[in-house]
Amino acid sequence: MQASPAFARLVESVMPHVTLVTIEQYQQQEQWQLIDVREDNEWLQGHLPNAKHVSRGIIERDIEHRFPDKNTPVLLYCGAGQRAALAAYNLQLMGYTQVASMVGGYRAWIQHQFPIVQD
Repeated sequence: MQASPAFARLVESVMPHVTLVTIEQYQQQEQWQLIDVREDNEWLQGHLPNAKHVSRGIIERDIEHRFPDKNTPVLLYCGAGQRAALAAYNLQLMGYTQVASMVGGYRAWIQHQFPIVQD
């Protein structure tokens, strides 16, 4: 689905405040807790290995239960990166100190032909 202009502006407004991590950087640094913020139906179609699922709709509500240490390195991804960037920005506002968004998200992972997990 094509993003609305207002959504695109919102994402653009938070991007300067969000750390971006490439797939290659993620693969070189094993420190990250990888979180898929896509919707349940997207997760079930396939996700990155070692990812945890906390969808964009509930991440702010549930993150402290899943990752109570706000210094935990958390790398978020979605379909292409916009939802993950918004979630990363909000987690920073909640006090998480090592939050990033994966550049290109799930689509970039697939384009690289890296393995996925299907439950």
